[in-house]
Amino acid sequence: MVKVKIANLLFLLCLLFITACADSNRNSIAFGLNTAPVTLDPRFSTDAVSYRITRLLYKSLIDFDEQFQVIPDLASWDQLALDHYRFTLGSVGREFHDGSKLTADDVKATYESVLEQENASPHRSSVLMIKQMNVIDEDTIDFILAHDDPLFPGRLVIGILSEKLILEKHNFNQKPVGSGTMQLIEWEDESRLKLLRRRDNQTIEFIALKDPTVRVLKLLRGEIDLVQGDLPPEIVKWLAERDSINVLRKQGSTFSYIGFNLEDSLTGNDLIRRAIAHAIDRDAIIKYVLADAARKAGAILPAKHWATNTELSGFDYDPEKAKSFLKQAGYDIETPLNLSYKTSNNPFRLRLATIIQDQLKTVGINIDIRSYDWGTFYGDIKSGRFQMYSLSWVGLKMPDIFRYVFHSNAIPPDGANRGRFKNDQVDSIIELAEVEPSLTKQAKYYRELQQVLFDASPIIPLWYEDNILASRKEIQGYTLSTDGNFDALEKTRRLH
Repeated sequence: MVKVKIANLLFLLCLLFITACADSNRNSIAFGLNTAPVTLDPRFSTDAVSYRITRLLYKSLIDFDEQFQVIPDLASWDQLALDHYRFTLGSVGREFHDGSKLTADDVKATYESVLEQENASPHRSSVLMIKQMNVIDEDTIDFILAHDDPLFPGRLVIGILSEKLILEKHNFNQKPVGSGTMQLIEWEDESRLKLLRRRDNQTIEFIALKDPTVRVLKLLRGEIDLVQGDLPPEIVKWLAERDSINVLRKQGSTFSYIGFNLEDSLTGNDLIRRAIAHAIDRDAIIKYVLADAARKAGAILPAKHWATNTELSGFDYDPEKAKSFLKQAGYDIETPLNLSYKTSNNPFRLRLATIIQDQLKTVGINIDIRSYDWGTFYGDIKSGRFQMYSLSWVGLKMPDIFRYVFHSNAIPPDGANRGRFKNDQVDSIIELAEVEPSLTKQAKYYRELQQVLFDASPIIPLWYEDNILASRKEIQGYTLSTDGNFDALEKTRRLH
């Protein structure tokens, strides 16, 4: 019934506007977003939109291919010793947007600013092993580590900033200056961001439109050209039948989960977390709500990652087991447990939360859903103001995500351990894996770690969502990536 109502509403709205469907006179390529970026400073970006846009504005020393293997970007590298890496800058991507040249001094200044504790970069914990940086010449920099780390090159993903502007305390958040393929034109308000593609002066606009129906209508009218993700499946299906629209789909690595505040007296109880986990019918949600555009997850890293535990597929749907755990915690249908559940006010995310609310109610858990605009919601999550919430991780490539999310030293602002999870065994395995020179043994540690995390259940793995693109047919050249980045905008063009 909900699907029919949404589809009918969309159809009626489209009938109202379809006669006016026509491309605008603008020369830009417009990309519709569900939310605006939080920051354009790569030292502080953690949300999906900020991460994806900063990749366009800044170049990093390294990147990853579709198989999660580290590849050179700004620089290639040599391992001179187990704790000593030398990076040599190439010739591509070496000009900042202000015309100055990117050198090894800029690399050093960028990572020094990330490591400076007072700056409170959330990425600091991922590069804490850096003991010393020595600039050899303008093209060469050495990293001396506090301990052996065979995965170290893959940690250097932060976009490089200008040393001169760092020293001047430039506002990279609002006025980004990188050496990426695109540069800022204007960001007058948070809802509209304009970038210039440097190779051909093509304007790329990012327009934040929270309501998916509004995004779709603007797509049909030609007011925006592309929409990636955050569309209800029934709308995607409807769009695929439109002559003016192309729809693409690709399996993704975006990991959706439910998080908990482990310092809360209720959600800190593992019996309650397990009851919640077994009360969620993921199969039904994936089939009927996500239209099979997702795969069940048992751990953060996707199945094809070299360090994942492929034996984990998540918690089975078992209402009776959920009731048993809940009873052990002192609750049942007659004496229900009451919890608050925070989510964004994105209509589709709110819809998923409502379905989970209904499923939990059948075992004796009453959920009070509290939805907020993205900025308020995300701020609450980072500050620990929640009992439970749902979110997704994007762009996961390295197993250092485990330190960033689960180590007891990674509580914000020093990382993303938002649930305040503390477990000595988890900390120990993370630390052992980080110094293990054998990748085979490292993978074994990380598989063990994922089993320990599954048993401790600080989060509930839900699914990996597919990446879906809806674009106007005159827009060509945009391809989907596994992690959902926007890099293909470098090659996107409009047919006239």
